[in-house]
Amino acid sequence: MGRFFTKTIASTLAILLAAYILRGIDVKDPLTALIVAVVLGLLNSFIKPVLILLTIPITIFTLGLFLFVINIIIVKWAATLVPGFTVDGWVSALFFSLLVSFVTSIIEAILGAGGQPQED
Repeated sequence: MGRFFTKTIASTLAILLAAYILRGIDVKDPLTALIVAVVLGLLNSFIKPVLILLTIPITIFTLGLFLFVINIIIVKWAATLVPGFTVDGWVSALFFSLLVSFVTSIIEAILGAGGQPQED
């Protein structure tokens, strides 16, 4: 359960940073960023695998580039679900997803919330 909280906090910090850096992304306050992190985590866990499975032919045809479109759809969907979180366009959503993913992985590496359980 500790890894879940660490990943959520890392994502929240990444979302706040991305909203600060990128134009077209607006996060009302840190609580909204926390809600966005939870919603994105749920969408990425449950909806994204279904979308990937349903779009395998087009993903293969585009040599994997269609996965960017799926990421954009997930971010835009989160923006419609969470009040106080707005994404102005597809390009903003793309850069948001890339930046959040990159920053989250760096924060998790620093905090030690990677995929391997830590030994005592």
